[in-house]
Amino acid sequence: MSGADSGAQIRPARRDDAAVLLELIGELAEYERLADRVRGDAELLAGALFDDEAAEAIVAEVGGQAVGYTIFFTTFSTFECRSGLWVEDLFVKPEQRGQGIGRALLRHIAGLALERNCARLEWSALDWNSLALRFYDSLDASLLEQWRMLRLEGDALRRLGAGPQSAN
Repeated sequence: MSGADSGAQIRPARRDDAAVLLELIGELAEYERLADRVRGDAELLAGALFDDEAAEAIVAEVGGQAVGYTIFFTTFSTFECRSGLWVEDLFVKPEQRGQGIGRALLRHIAGLALERNCARLEWSALDWNSLALRFYDSLDASLLEQWRMLRLEGDALRRLGAGPQSAN
């Protein structure tokens, strides 16, 4: 599949892409100032994507080289009573930005969302990433300022998950 306006080839990831996807994830983490948070490896990523089918990945290539990717998974809207897609990562190498590759990746996922009769396509962006926020604004994406993302991980997740399961 082609991202005609970008010159990039957009295709579903394959198991043998796991190592290059992990490299790109590392570049995204570095850009987001979160490199110290990357703990996974290519084997875990391949297992999650291709054995567990916990998420899907799309690769953007220029000249046979991976220059971007996106990882996404299915969500569910109780209000819509339909599924949606959540974009966990969208990344294009800095030297390849401005060529329509990010748009081509999102266009591909939006097409999948329509094909799958999804109610919505959602993602988050860091509040300081004005470049990304301007790009998303150009797509007519809605910024949901009234919502705050919350997370349990590590010790907090273990404490809550290990507690009693009854309401008493």
